[in-house]
Amino acid sequence: MLISENCPVNIALGVIGGKWRLLIIFQIGNEKRRFGELKRLIPQISEKMLIQELKNLTKVGILNRKAYPEIPPKVEYSLTIQGQKILPIIDQIKDFGSELIEKQQDH
Repeated sequence: MLISENCPVNIALGVIGGKWRLLIIFQIGNEKRRFGELKRLIPQISEKMLIQELKNLTKVGILNRKAYPEIPPKVEYSLTIQGQKILPIIDQIKDFGSELIEKQQDH
């Protein structure tokens, strides 16, 4: 099958693909998270990359970004309705990963 620009899988991967995006979405889940919380929950990601991915996910409508007029500045991220639709997919990926871990431990 030839993958075109109109391929739904190609379009979806353009939004949620990459090394960090699903992890960010997973860590936010149904919560409101601040930048520092996400950095602690995903310690392998650099600050620069986390900032970039949060901007990208906000731009494509997966995340809400709410800034509070406080000093020091307070910003919270949460999933949009569109972003929440990704959570069941992440649950299936998580289950798949758990099965792989079990198989590795059996060998």
